Amino acid sequence: MNVVRTESLTKIFGSAERQVVALDHVTFSVAEGEFVAIMGPSGSGKSTLLYLMGGLDTPTSGSIWLEDQELSTLNDKALSRLRRQRIGFVFQFFNLIPVLTARENVAMPLILDGVPRAEALRQADDALGRIGLEARTTHRPSELSGGQQQRVTLARSLVTEPALMLSDEPTGNLDSKTSDEVINLLRQVVDDFGRTLVIVTHDPRVAAYADRIVFLKDGQIVDENILKGGNTSEDQVRSMFGRVSVTG
Repeated sequence: MNVVRTESLTKIFGSAERQVVALDHVTFSVAEGEFVAIMGPSGSGKSTLLYLMGGLDTPTSGSIWLEDQELSTLNDKALSRLRRQRIGFVFQFFNLIPVLTARENVAMPLILDGVPRAEALRQADDALGRIGLEARTTHRPSELSGGQQQRVTLARSLVTEPALMLSDEPTGNLDSKTSDEVINLLRQVVDDFGRTLVIVTHDPRVAAYADRIVFLKDGQIVDENILKGGNTSEDQVRSMFGRVSVTG
């Protein structure tokens, strides 16, 4: 079953002679339990595609389906509810609330959705425990390392048990050691928790953990490669990306 799919998705910024075509009739789907990495040069439309799939922006034309729901049919309130309940976001910048503890940050989506505070905090503690932060639940973001803050962000995205998880450059602000820890956690989210994950990355080392890489160039999909779910080398991905950059 496809968790998310797009049909002839187009996004144009600007107007008249200043138009920029960010996405050009992109048809794309992600199956349940799949880990997909989106790669491409700067300006290829990677992040635009991710934001459209997450309901954070609207397409110029085409359609986006999350499970059996076509996003353009939803009003703002319904779309906001769908994002809270069915989509988890993990971004390069952690977007944690500084004055709240780790458990309070993780509980926030549940509280906003009407879950009683005590139950929301219990579920937040469980989510933090699943990713190895049970000893940091009462720490504020400033008391956590960058890797720990990214783990909190991951726990916050997991706590609602979303159908789809989206991540834009999840290791962009981390050193190589911490990046490896985070990407291993993302792989675990797919393998052990059964989540469906789409990430945007420029890093071949990160993309090598995926099940499939989709390459974008000039707003179009120019190539796809099936990988070995974390057993593909960085050099192999780098070679794929190099071929696409030259011939795509």
